[in-house]
Amino acid sequence: MTAVCFSSVSKSWDAATALHPTDLTLATGEFSVLLGPSGCGKTTTLRLIAGLESPTTGKIKIFDHDVTQVPSSQRGVSMVFQNYALFPHLSVAENIVFGLRVRRVPSTELQSRLKKVLDLLSLTAYQERKPGQLSGGQQQRVALARALVADSRLCLMDEPLSNLDAQLRQEMRHELRALQLKLGLSVVYVTHDQTEAMSMADRVVLLNGGRVEQIATPFEIYQRPGTLFAAQFIGSARMNILALEQGRIAGSSVAVTPPAGAVRLGLRPEDIVLGSGPSFVVEKTEFTGADLLLHARVGSQMLAVRAQGKHALAVQGEVQLSWNPLNLHWFDEHGRRI
Repeated sequence: MTAVCFSSVSKSWDAATALHPTDLTLATGEFSVLLGPSGCGKTTTLRLIAGLESPTTGKIKIFDHDVTQVPSSQRGVSMVFQNYALFPHLSVAENIVFGLRVRRVPSTELQSRLKKVLDLLSLTAYQERKPGQLSGGQQQRVALARALVADSRLCLMDEPLSNLDAQLRQEMRHELRALQLKLGLSVVYVTHDQTEAMSMADRVVLLNGGRVEQIATPFEIYQRPGTLFAAQFIGSARMNILALEQGRIAGSSVAVTPPAGAVRLGLRPEDIVLGSGPSFVVEKTEFTGADLLLHARVGSQMLAVRAQGKHALAVQGEVQLSWNPLNLHWFDEHGRRI
């Protein structure tokens, strides 16, 4: 059984197309992340799953049931929004059970579910407080509790951590992932932050311009990016993409052995080794503590290199660089991996 299945689903408004015809399958029990830059179609995809938007074409199934024309309230999904959407005049407990009261869930069952999620998310001590009396992390937990109390098998999350500071975001990533594994939830999570995607996802769906670029595990999409876009979007320092000409890196004397049809070479900064090989001129350095990111000139192009922060390299000085040919990535004229 699949949690979500798109068959040729698209979404357009007049001349604007947010999602081109897309086939997509997300597995039950997985933490699936929709990743991409602003305007790529990830939130539109999530809203189509939730029933907040109707597809222009295609069919949507949730747990093998066709929900294309089914209202949002009857799809059996819960949602966590970016801004939490908490009622400021209601207590934590009342915010959590608001949806259950609207659906007239019996009081005994309502209290049982409430106690369960309060304990699960360590909110029992805060149940009488108003949202304005909580920290950002606590408000995020309340929004999550409201989604979990609905007892839905599919939980949709639209950048729920983006309003938190960096340290709290990291802590909440671990908590969310642990909670998903503990409960066996199917989660579809939207983010533009590749660190969130890579650290949380079972599977990443990378979108660009309303189209799916690649669907893979974090390891696969990092080690074998399917397109130039995937290669440069994934990675805390962008992959070097170098033009080729006649078996060499363009504008230089550095020889390579490209496969037939390759017009671009990809090489991650961390796969370049200092201290051996041809000499290059250092144009710029960026010291970040543990790492030193240096930029060396290769003919008319720049090559970013990640080294240990203990290295001290002068701008306009020379450095020897080498790499294992097995770490090279090759792309054709259409930007597809060879």
